[in-house]
Amino acid sequence: MVQSRQQHSRSGPSAGRIALWVILSLLALLIIGAGSVFLYVWNGLKPTAPGEPVRIEIAKGASAFAVSDTLEEHGVIKNSFLFKYYLKAKKEGSHFQAGVYDLSPGMENDEIIAKLNSGDTVAEAMIRFTIPEGFTLLQIADKLSEEKLIDKAKFLALADSAPGWEGAEAVKSIPADDKLHHRLEGYLFPETYELKKGSTEEDILKRMMAELDTKLNTLPEGWTDVLAERKLTLHQLLTIASLIEREVVVDEERPVVAGVIYNRLAKGMPLQIDATVQYLLDKPKERLYEKDLQIDSPYNTYKIDGLPPGPIASPSLSSIKAALYPEKNDYFYYVTKKDGSQTHLFAKTYKEHLKNIETSNQTAAK
Repeated sequence: MVQSRQQHSRSGPSAGRIALWVILSLLALLIIGAGSVFLYVWNGLKPTAPGEPVRIEIAKGASAFAVSDTLEEHGVIKNSFLFKYYLKAKKEGSHFQAGVYDLSPGMENDEIIAKLNSGDTVAEAMIRFTIPEGFTLLQIADKLSEEKLIDKAKFLALADSAPGWEGAEAVKSIPADDKLHHRLEGYLFPETYELKKGSTEEDILKRMMAELDTKLNTLPEGWTDVLAERKLTLHQLLTIASLIEREVVVDEERPVVAGVIYNRLAKGMPLQIDATVQYLLDKPKERLYEKDLQIDSPYNTYKIDGLPPGPIASPSLSSIKAALYPEKNDYFYYVTKKDGSQTHLFAKTYKEHLKNIETSNQTAAK
């Protein structure tokens, strides 16, 4: 019995040492495993090696996980799997903005997240052009063609066709009239524009038509009631505005000339506006001759009564306002001063008008 107990006591310490060794081994394995995981995560979330910026597009509605995959594909992050859970842990990724970004390998994760959250996208390449007030549709097409922004033939074909132009309001007033020289004449607002590079002829036309809608919306409240009182359509208003635009340079005189136009219309007199004849010519002339005034055209206000079929140019907002709110006066005639002031002499009678012509010529002789 004594011997048996002695044998049992000798076996006890040996089993304890084995158990301790097992525990220590397991702990070591756990530490090594945890360390390996830590190193894997730490290394996977480290910035990539610095490099040149890469351009990345984040699609609208893209999930944070999809963004992570895109970032890894372009070498901005090392491990999209870990980055996804990094975002989840930081409750980020739900506010990423769509767009095109320049991101550089070597950026910190939080720096990437901040940039995507702020929508710090690459500025889109833009085109910029200016359409002066009073330009005709043909002049607009020539200018844009010279600036390599459009195909002139395609631009004019679209402007002369009759598509729905969805979203544009003013153009709905254009009548179905075969006499119109150019369908969109007067409906492309003169302004400085910025559009995305690569904008098509249709994009440009739509933008310019939309600008006219915007400008008309800035007119005083009740302006459509004024039109109704004058028994005018918007198309007729823009036609009158275009006549004013081509005839007048000094803003203060626009309402005065508008008054002359309305006076002559009310009395049934031909408007006899030189600008309508110039509109018919391939190239405007400094001086019109009698043969020019005899051109047979619905736009020749020396030959027709009333207004031409449509606008002869793109009127400014000042001319539109003048056409809408003309000065009440008794003038029926005006002549341009030849003293370089670009102003006019106005007359109530033809006799006064002849005198004004003589005065203007005398001024030019000085």
